[in-house]
Amino acid sequence: MKIGILSLVLHTNYGGILQSYALQTVLERLGHEVVVLNRNRDLHRSFSQQALLYMKYLIRKYLLRRNTTFKTARQQNKERYESEVNTRAFIDKYIHTRTVTGVTADTFSDMDAVIVGSDQVWRPRYFKKQWKSGIENAFLSFLGDAGKKRIAYAASFGTDEWEYTDEETARCAELIQKFDAVSVREASAVGLCRERLGYGSAQHVLDPTLLLSKDDYQRLVANADATKSKGSLMSYILDETVEKQHLVEQIASERVLTPFYTKVPKGCVVPPVEQWLRGFMDAEFVVTDSFHACVFSIIFGKPFVVVGNQKRGMSRFDSLLSMFGLESHLISSSAEYNPRESYAISADVYGILESKRKDSVSFLEESLQRRNN
Repeated sequence: MKIGILSLVLHTNYGGILQSYALQTVLERLGHEVVVLNRNRDLHRSFSQQALLYMKYLIRKYLLRRNTTFKTARQQNKERYESEVNTRAFIDKYIHTRTVTGVTADTFSDMDAVIVGSDQVWRPRYFKKQWKSGIENAFLSFLGDAGKKRIAYAASFGTDEWEYTDEETARCAELIQKFDAVSVREASAVGLCRERLGYGSAQHVLDPTLLLSKDDYQRLVANADATKSKGSLMSYILDETVEKQHLVEQIASERVLTPFYTKVPKGCVVPPVEQWLRGFMDAEFVVTDSFHACVFSIIFGKPFVVVGNQKRGMSRFDSLLSMFGLESHLISSSAEYNPRESYAISADVYGILESKRKDSVSFLEESLQRRNN
């Protein structure tokens, strides 16, 4: 079967890249041909648009006395390409992408089935910004009445709070009824589908990255010949604060570990995906505020603490950690960190993971075998 995947746009987000890679890999192992949709993010501006932006720049710099710079679309494209050279290499090598400027009726015209997910593809603030499109397209509005199998796999709203407008809610409630099967990444999303969209059959499944084994990811690292990390305490902080930095330093001191940092400043060249994965292999402890860094800490069996990331959505952390009985690993501030706790991952976690993995793959198999509505 030919399957198209619609998720968030692939760029420099390690978790976003790897969840698409993992879902593609699982589907291919089930015998399917897979394409992952991606959007061309090159900036294109007309002469008048460029002139207007330049005038605004002059006003901000010389009238408002603000510290600002002006870059042409060509300069911005060049800088982005340079910063993404490593992640783009991974995408080009391992993910079968179809790059478009936007989703239309022809986007998946040659596909037998379309899978939405995973990641926060059902969160309006992310989907609309990344795809330059209404949230309705995350529910496959662009397919119209095409007779294709429609499945959501581990789609995420990202938060327990409802962020759709009344109009978006009504439209998406209609569209979700056309799906042959729906699964979501967070336990709370089962309730949101039922209460907000009138869909009562959503199932709770694993994030795609958890469907692959540690060996699968170690092979990626070995194939890239990634260098050994320069430390033993991995810090992957998306939203840096002084408090989080002090937490990293505190844990390093108490546990006699050397910190190494895997988040680079904006505008710098992002390290390879395989080097990020290598960080989990080398780490004796992980400090993060990232959902997927939690996932890979579990996969690689590394002790970790995660500082709750309210801005990016908390339900993801709550659902993941409660599934495995790891709630104590989530802290809202450095004051909640307990230096007497090991934050290790017990063997029981992997029994749960194996069971959930089988259930999640079964959902995919059964959904793809099911006859269209």
